[in-house]
Amino acid sequence: MAWIAVARVGEADELAPLAMQRLAVAERKLLLCHGRSGYFCIDEMCTHEDYSLAFGCVRDDRIKCSLHGSWFDLASGQALNEPAECALRTYPVKIEAGQVWVEV
Repeated sequence: MAWIAVARVGEADELAPLAMQRLAVAERKLLLCHGRSGYFCIDEMCTHEDYSLAFGCVRDDRIKCSLHGSWFDLASGQALNEPAECALRTYPVKIEAGQVWVEV
C-alpha cells in the first residue's frame, strides 16, 4: 500500500461539504467524498449493481446509490439497507499541508 496525493484542499476547501469527486488511482475507480465529519474514499461502483455512486448523493457520512436507493456508510463501507448487502471497499484518507492523500 502507498499514500497517493489525490486532491488539494485549502481554507475554502476545493471539494465542498457533501460533495464527491471521481478519482482514477492505481487503475481503480474511486470516489473522494466530503462527508459531515471529513473526507472519505470508497470504490466508485455500487456493490449491488455495477452502477456509479457518483450519480447519487452524500448526506452526513453516508452515500446513496441513485439506481436502487441503497445507502452506504462512508467510514466503514457497510450497506445500510437493501437491496445492497455487500460493503464497499474503503481507503484510508489523511490531510497534510492542504493536500488530500489516499492509501491504495
